[in-house]
Amino acid sequence: MMTNEREYSSDLEGTSFSNEQSDLVWDHEDVLDLDDFTVQEIETVIALAEQMREVLDRRIARAPALRGFTVINLFFEPSTRTRASFELAGKVLGADVISVSADNSSVVKGESLIDTVKTLSAMRADAIVMRHSMSGAPYLASTYTDAAIINAGDGSHAHPTQALLDIYTLKQRLGSLRGKKIVMVGDISHSRVARSGIWGFSAMGAEVVLCGPPTLLPAGLNDNVHVSRKSSNLPSVQVETDIDVALDNADVVMALRLQKERQQGGLLPSLREYSKLYQVTQERLSRAKQSHVLMHPGPKNEGIEIAGNVASGSNSTIEEQVTNGVAVRMALLYLLAGKGQVGAN
Repeated sequence: MMTNEREYSSDLEGTSFSNEQSDLVWDHEDVLDLDDFTVQEIETVIALAEQMREVLDRRIARAPALRGFTVINLFFEPSTRTRASFELAGKVLGADVISVSADNSSVVKGESLIDTVKTLSAMRADAIVMRHSMSGAPYLASTYTDAAIINAGDGSHAHPTQALLDIYTLKQRLGSLRGKKIVMVGDISHSRVARSGIWGFSAMGAEVVLCGPPTLLPAGLNDNVHVSRKSSNLPSVQVETDIDVALDNADVVMALRLQKERQQGGLLPSLREYSKLYQVTQERLSRAKQSHVLMHPGPKNEGIEIAGNVASGSNSTIEEQVTNGVAVRMALLYLLAGKGQVGAN
């Protein structure tokens, strides 16, 4: 791993980085999850995302930094925010962006994931952004291509770019995450957002509290105790099934989308009961700090996991998360392209 010790021009049309702003550390060929990211690498992404956000805020948001770089979005699941975000991120930086959905690809003819990745690699793709319903699919794909693989969500395992944009958003609001109490409420067990968030928030020094019905908490986490990484394969977290207790003095509250199939699978008696016991409402948020930050990764089910007036309230960062998602994904594409020689060998 190397640190860039000199100032360099980023060819972002007037945007530059300096080691006076940040020690730039980067040693990744793929972005699969945050469990192998150092704090310094997360800070590098956030610092560069701040520069990218300046580009987005221009009247004409264009900077040809990645001209000649090819990004292929390979989505085996529906997506609005993540897919559009990556498309815009690539195009703003001048990359060639191609989107492929499973419904319109040779997958419907029986082509395997490995063959699909090999085909895209043979077309000289530089980066493949992948969303897949099976946990671990991006890891498998990364072994069959020299293209950079970016995990845009795999099953219930990981969603690293969501965690990075959430960290960026919180640093904008709070300055530092160290010592901050971050409460995630909802279906923890099936949430790739929660898993990557646990890694990222913990690395930045936050206290992570997970809250939800016992049936929607991962095995080994529902004992209402401080759980160690050794027993759960995750950083230390606090688990609380009582939302009123969990939200007490919280700095950040993140509501997670409740998938309706959880009721059909017998994990919930009814959506009405879930809403009664775990919906993030204005009354419940009165237990959090007055300056709390409210988050939701989207898409949200208003009236189920979050109240409508809360989602659009002054503490909400939901729209900011969407905009910041483009900036963070711009930063990642830029880093994976080897621009600025950050961490390059």
